[in-house]
Amino acid sequence: MTKCLASLVCLFLTSGAWAQSPFYQGKTITVIAAASAGSAYDLYARLMAQFMGKHIPGNPSFIVQNMTGAGSIIGANYIYNVSKPDGLTLGAIQPSIYFNQLMKQKEVRYDWAKLAWIGSSDKSDYLLYMRADLPYKTLADVRKAREPPKCGSTGAGTSGSYMPKLLEETLGTKFAIVAGYQGGGEIDLAVERGELHCRAFTIQAYHSREPYHTWRKKNFARILMQTGQTRDPRLADVPTLGELMDEHKTPEADRKLVPMVLAATDFGRPIVAPPAIPVDRLKILREAFLKTMKDPELLAEAKRKNFDITPSSGEELESLAKLVMSQPPEIVNRVKVLMEQ
Repeated sequence: MTKCLASLVCLFLTSGAWAQSPFYQGKTITVIAAASAGSAYDLYARLMAQFMGKHIPGNPSFIVQNMTGAGSIIGANYIYNVSKPDGLTLGAIQPSIYFNQLMKQKEVRYDWAKLAWIGSSDKSDYLLYMRADLPYKTLADVRKAREPPKCGSTGAGTSGSYMPKLLEETLGTKFAIVAGYQGGGEIDLAVERGELHCRAFTIQAYHSREPYHTWRKKNFARILMQTGQTRDPRLADVPTLGELMDEHKTPEADRKLVPMVLAATDFGRPIVAPPAIPVDRLKILREAFLKTMKDPELLAEAKRKNFDITPSSGEELESLAKLVMSQPPEIVNRVKVLMEQ
């Protein structure tokens, strides 16, 4: 009788321990990096994946897989429609492809407001660089150019496409957008070869890796503009878009486009999961993400790599996603026109 009771107690304790084992124990989380290998979005995703597992109960392992194409729309479609909503697949996507949904592009198979938002590791404003050996010292020179300089882009809805177009709308410049590149590295190589003249992307990326360290030493590129309320200390002599709009007396109707377009800055470098992920797992991932962004080891590695860490919570991104997708029709239509030009 005593042996039987002992066996039952042992079975109960074993079953209870098993039932309380963390969901993520012994599992692997896959991060789909919807960007080319070595790009800033890819590198930030890999930095997160290196440290996030230890902040999740059960300590799962992480792997990162690149899925490029269409300015990360292919990756976003995969996350939204193919990945199981079980908390084992995350996506690192471009922050600006809400434009593509607003434009009702047929390639879009996701609903921006319904993605499960985990968090963002950085908010970074944008710049536009130009080859320094070209006769464009300011955007006023671009306005007067007989032939518009060629800026590279991975596709519509990315900063390489919409930032030059925003400058056209607000400052009267003219650019020729050459889209279809697989990633930022290919665009930079095309600029080095002289096939392209310019590119718009994040200030952070420009100060974090090659070829830009070498470019700055050789004065290969000239920065003509930066976004943000104030000038970045690293670009103290470069005017902000706001300053340029004041200089060129941009009409108020055109200025209203700017907050909607630059919401991508606040999305930063977003990490998402498929819709309908269980609430408890979404909570675990969001909390683990924020802990990861405060991890001393991650911060030390980020400092070594010149990566800025200015995190946003999943709740903040979820609210922003709902906001940008519920803008008044007149603003949405202006953005559509801007993106379709």
